[in-house]
Amino acid sequence: MATFTTKSAEETQLLALKLSQKYQNGAILALIGNLGSGKTTFTQGFGKGLGIKDKILSPTFILMRQYSLPENLKAKLFHLDLYRLEDIKEIGSLGLDEIFSNPRNIVLIEWAEKLGSFLPKNIILIQFKHIKDNIRQIEIS
Repeated sequence: MATFTTKSAEETQLLALKLSQKYQNGAILALIGNLGSGKTTFTQGFGKGLGIKDKILSPTFILMRQYSLPENLKAKLFHLDLYRLEDIKEIGSLGLDEIFSNPRNIVLIEWAEKLGSFLPKNIILIQFKHIKDNIRQIEIS
């Protein structure tokens, strides 16, 4: 387990950018934390680290966005935001089994705890805590 403290959105993105070099193909990152704790900011930095030029927006209202990785056109980054998920049946049309099982995919899931038993066992758990102002504690296990 590793714990990091960031003092700005830029520091959170820089941490994620560095971690994107460690967690590559096949990685599933479960992002857990309260609203405003830095999950989307982290995802934006992670995407930058993978070379994604598009602005990474939270898919809160559509549940999932995907981005092609410029270095490997067959690989994709999937960004899920399950904040508004009311019924687990809503994810049925997303094809998560196929996404999770493809070793070229990288998946970041905000509000991952809402997946319950659908969450794969081989995840990297990243917990976000808003300490005060712009200070965040980010714990990886």
